[in-house]
Amino acid sequence: MCKKIKTDLPDCYLRFAEEEDVPLILDFIRRLAEYENMSDQVVATGEQLQKNLFGEQRYAEVLLAYYHDQPVGFALFFHNFSTFMGKPGIHLEDLYVMADFRGKGIGTTLLGYLAQLAIDRNCARLEWVVLDWNTHAIEFYHALDAHPMDEWTTFRLTGESLKKVANNNYTRRD
Repeated sequence: MCKKIKTDLPDCYLRFAEEEDVPLILDFIRRLAEYENMSDQVVATGEQLQKNLFGEQRYAEVLLAYYHDQPVGFALFFHNFSTFMGKPGIHLEDLYVMADFRGKGIGTTLLGYLAQLAIDRNCARLEWVVLDWNTHAIEFYHALDAHPMDEWTTFRLTGESLKKVANNNYTRRD
């Protein structure tokens, strides 16, 4: 088992996920999707997570939160890069704490550890996105003195749109 990371929160510890945690990670992803009313969008499989989180090329890392030795939450994150600052950053893709354990400081503990990790890894920033309707999360982030980036709009290409743009790419690789 991976090393437990002690926290200031009584009865809570964190640890980095290992390959055998893939079913737990997938369960947390599904719980988060259900909370966000996006269950129909989850197509991730255990095999995909194993390959992309623990395979030869690791695209993200997962931090697990335990309360009284029970897994109660996770944070999935990866490095990005700020060209303006010339340094890496950490992008928090998902943060989830099970409903019965919210309000105990577990989310704050996860974010606090990621903030320290960003400092330890010489990152310029820690950033994430939040759904506009999730006022509880937005209030939580404001309480941490996090600042919304209102002047930025996220764009996304997926599926057929992604293929269409790739097929019209002027810098073809063939």
